[in-house]
Amino acid sequence: GLNEKAASILADVGLADRARLRAGNLSHGEKRMLELALALACEPKLLILDEPMAGTGPEETARLIELLLAVKARCPMLLVEHDMDAVFQLADRISVLVYGEIIASGTPEEIRADPRVREAYLGEEVPA
Repeated sequence: GLNEKAASILADVGLADRARLRAGNLSHGEKRMLELALALACEPKLLILDEPMAGTGPEETARLIELLLAVKARCPMLLVEHDMDAVFQLADRISVLVYGEIIASGTPEEIRADPRVREAYLGEEVPA
């Protein structure tokens, strides 16, 4: 039934042992996991995430990336994210925006090598 489905989804996101707590008593990272669990409960055809790593520490970010890699295997995802390490681990295709304009689009390897991206996001000076 519904309780079994909820328990299964909470287990999927690593919150099974926190199921009896009020959402307000969860840590910031746990709240992010709960938000993801709520979205997954709707069985989306496409999951759209806006900065899921915002405000999470390194350990919580690593857990979220691991979880999103598993989710990605069963549901397409559109991710808006500033954490470039997370983006490179999760994305098949990346579009980089600077001041609202796309400056590059491609595979993670193409984006990593693009001089405009390196200058804009990695702070590297590109010879003229």
